[in-house]
Amino acid sequence: MRFRSRILRTRGWKSGWHASDCIGQARMKPPKLVNAVEAYSGIASGYRRISEARRPYLEKVEDCIIRQVPKGAFAMLDVGSGDGRRAERIAKSCGVGRLVLLEPSAAMRGIAPEGAETWEMRAEELGRVEDQFDVITCLWNVPGHIDSRACRAQVMKHFARLLGAGGMLFIDFNHRYNAAEYGTARTLLRFLRDTFMPGERNGDVIARWYVDGSIWATKGHVFTDGEVRSLMQEAGLKICRRDIINYASGEIRRWPVTGNLLYAAVKEDRTSPSLQQTSRIWPEVS
Repeated sequence: MRFRSRILRTRGWKSGWHASDCIGQARMKPPKLVNAVEAYSGIASGYRRISEARRPYLEKVEDCIIRQVPKGAFAMLDVGSGDGRRAERIAKSCGVGRLVLLEPSAAMRGIAPEGAETWEMRAEELGRVEDQFDVITCLWNVPGHIDSRACRAQVMKHFARLLGAGGMLFIDFNHRYNAAEYGTARTLLRFLRDTFMPGERNGDVIARWYVDGSIWATKGHVFTDGEVRSLMQEAGLKICRRDIINYASGEIRRWPVTGNLLYAAVKEDRTSPSLQQTSRIWPEVS
């Protein structure tokens, strides 16, 4: 049972999925893969519990963002909001006047804060949106649900286009080489594969959650720092800070192999002098 629990946990990439979720499930047949929207609709009833299991990590990400949001930010877009409570906490802490929650799952939108402005669409559909935001957040490895690198690059370009003058993007990724979470052997194998057999699909994984007697599974992707930097550069975004955050404890770490990756980014071509006056951009942590 312990061995099965470990396999299920390390092959997942998002969530607070933890070993106790698979108690009594060791002999269950592998679940059918569904698309991400269907999977999140299926786990909506247990989403609060899933989030609670990763609370140290999630709150540290939120705290890092709150410290860096530009002063006077009014409009914020949260992409892949889930139940919207994390975005609501960030917005309230920073005095944001307008919060938009982008969430394609109807079940998830149904548990969003009452009265929230919600958009029923996927991140890939942002090309039809004409709006400007001071803050865009995309949290808990949401890009891992976007099927291909080309689509992820296009979404990053949407983010850059939707950022207003002085605006900032905050986005975190499950790190492919997070040995503290995945184990040294698995991480080394991933590194060797990337080195000798590089490919766009090397980071593809299966995410699983056990909620209310059902196992939900969908495709995901875990990222390398180089992968993220390439996407940002292609979109015309400049990384101004990177934090490494341990997925279990929520502690800030120095070495990338000990955590997930949180980035703060701005438009590469932005020249607004108000940036230096209104935001707090810290030196990048390597």
